[in-house]
Amino acid sequence: MKILNLYAGIGGNRKLWEDQEVTAVEYDYDILNAYRKFFPNDSIICGDAHQYLLEHYQEFDFIWSSPPCQSHSSFRHNICVRFHGTEPVYPDMKLYQEILFLQHNDKKKNGDKIKWVVENVKPYYEPLIKPTAVIQRHYFWSNFDLSDITTEFQKDKIRSSQIPDLQKIHGFDLTGIKLKNKRQVLRNCVLPEIGLQIFNRVT
Repeated sequence: MKILNLYAGIGGNRKLWEDQEVTAVEYDYDILNAYRKFFPNDSIICGDAHQYLLEHYQEFDFIWSSPPCQSHSSFRHNICVRFHGTEPVYPDMKLYQEILFLQHNDKKKNGDKIKWVVENVKPYYEPLIKPTAVIQRHYFWSNFDLSDITTEFQKDKIRSSQIPDLQKIHGFDLTGIKLKNKRQVLRNCVLPEIGLQIFNRVT
């Protein structure tokens, strides 16, 4: 399959996908270089994933999008803003733009259906669009059934885990890789086992 992996990070969701033609889009150059180390055969694009989706969605069989989650995060709103003086921000509506766009534009020019999934954290508000599935701390929206996804995965203990713990959980060794905040990059990963289970519903 031709797969589009948007806001790719270092590729937690993609880690266990084997023998696929993957195009990864990420705007942070250092994070993209880390991704390249782990997935050297993927096509790598440093740029705006939101715009890339709009311009290229019909070129792919499966699209995975993980828009930035910080502005939606219940932890940021309920803990950082309320108790630590972090400035509140507008929720980034690109999340819902992409869900709505894919809900109404999931066909190639030849009429073949494009499978897609959009992932984000559980927000501090009632989601504006009901998710297809809730798995651990993630919401998933998709145009295929996710009802039988196993939810019993290793807990990542997101608030307390440090870099060695997160590297072990996600299966990435970032030793010697230049990143501004390795812990945050690892915390942003979807568990590879979750990514694989969802991917297996597509193939």
